[in-house]
Amino acid sequence: MPTRRLMPDVIKHQDLSCLPPDATARDAALLMAERRIAAVLVTTGRTLKGIVTERDITVRVVAAGLDPAATPLSTVMTADPDTLEPAASALAALELMERHHYRHLPVAVDGEAVGMVSIRDLFAVVRTHLEDEIRDREAFMFGSAYSAEATT
Repeated sequence: MPTRRLMPDVIKHQDLSCLPPDATARDAALLMAERRIAAVLVTTGRTLKGIVTERDITVRVVAAGLDPAATPLSTVMTADPDTLEPAASALAALELMERHHYRHLPVAVDGEAVGMVSIRDLFAVVRTHLEDEIRDREAFMFGSAYSAEATT
């Protein structure tokens, strides 16, 4: 896992879900529902301004009693979010996300949004890494012909 880079190893060919700062919380919720995602990047052109997540809409809009159709994203987004560059390692992303309790992290180059990595994306990388480690250790201990599948 340490050698895996965010792009292209973890995320590839992403169709970014972006809205402008003057879009509403309802617009974001509809986009999230349509694309079955949990976060939207707030951009002006491709310039990253913020991020809005399901949790932001729940806590900062619904629980606060605001009208989702009249609440601009600029008032409820996390402005100027932490980002990582595409060449950052999956491990660096995982550490940053764990330290700050993020579930989504924008990937940017010079302030321009180029991707977003989720904790689910990183879980898949960790799982694959652990499976590879188990296979390598089994091959070392029992010989290259041994595998968990062969014993079942």
